[in-house]
Amino acid sequence: MPPLITHEEATRLGEIEDHARIEALVQRAWEARVQRFDDSTDMCSLVNAKSGGCAEDCGFCAQSRFAEAQTPMHAMMSPEQILEHARAAEAAGAHRFCMVTQGQGLSKRDFERILQGARMVAEHTNLKRCASIGHMSPARAQALKEAGIQRVHHNVETAQSYYDEVSSTVKYEGRIRTIEAVREAGLETCVGGILNLGESREQRVEMAFELAAIDPTSVPINLLNPRPGTKFGDREPIDPWEAVKWIAIFRLILPEALFRLCGGRVENLGELQPLAVKAGLNGVMMGNFLTTLGSEPDEDRAMFEELGLNVARQPDNAADPRPDNRSGWLCGETPDVLAQAKDREQPAATVDLGVRLWDPSTQLRHQPKRAVARRPDGAANRVPVG
Repeated sequence: MPPLITHEEATRLGEIEDHARIEALVQRAWEARVQRFDDSTDMCSLVNAKSGGCAEDCGFCAQSRFAEAQTPMHAMMSPEQILEHARAAEAAGAHRFCMVTQGQGLSKRDFERILQGARMVAEHTNLKRCASIGHMSPARAQALKEAGIQRVHHNVETAQSYYDEVSSTVKYEGRIRTIEAVREAGLETCVGGILNLGESREQRVEMAFELAAIDPTSVPINLLNPRPGTKFGDREPIDPWEAVKWIAIFRLILPEALFRLCGGRVENLGELQPLAVKAGLNGVMMGNFLTTLGSEPDEDRAMFEELGLNVARQPDNAADPRPDNRSGWLCGETPDVLAQAKDREQPAATVDLGVRLWDPSTQLRHQPKRAVARRPDGAANRVPVG
């Protein structure tokens, strides 16, 4: 579906700062979201299946070997560990689960672990399955599909005109080739970016229309959570009203995409997170992120339910597109994982499902780098002033 606003109108809307006008824009985006998706939601959870030591120089990322930030480190998880985290995500109410790895490509051995992990998640959970593993060929995309992956995430990160400020070792054109390989394999695409990397308001509009041309199924929006010791480590958080405004603008430019808010939402939005949901979101990344903590899943579900949205999961073993289909709902009873796991008279709060939500604060070893290579673009790594 074409955008609901023109490039010129989006540029004008990007300049508004009055809170009442932003709230009116939010209402317009909310109506567009409800018209196309009714009360369905698309809640995600992820696991950082391989972390640290990335060879690329993305300016926002602490995992880069060019960043002076402490590096969270662990090798590729086993398929059994991936399944453990998937079961925890399901117990927390997620609809889909994404296996994420650092870097722009996996070794043959690590790729096989992702494939086996995907097979196990497909067999043992009702979760929809996503992967985010960097660049890939059409053959690897097809292998993911055959293993049960349904959607592949690969961000463009920012507008093409600003991209060289974000990374010099990962090319924009390479990202587009990966997205094309994913689509060629018949997989859904998940393509978004990060706001507040230093781009202009005009470049945010540019990125939104570039995403509209790509036409991804899903658009994750991240808000920079500056990591001290990275290229963008001294940036101030984005104004929460500014962030809400841009979520609404992106919704109007991509009316049929599934929007979710991911990294940085807690630190940047604070009490305005519910308003951000009303600005057009289909869901959020529940639980924790790659290297930082998120909200409690109960809080996230309540935030959507207070707007009359349905966060229930359907018992289809992810074979059907609900809850993110573009034409309607699947009917069926919603499984209650907690109720199935506990004695009926035992308080839910005391139930031990034998699984843990992904928690970077306890499950990653944060290690300082012994030596940091000079950034290929010559930029300095920065820390907040004062």
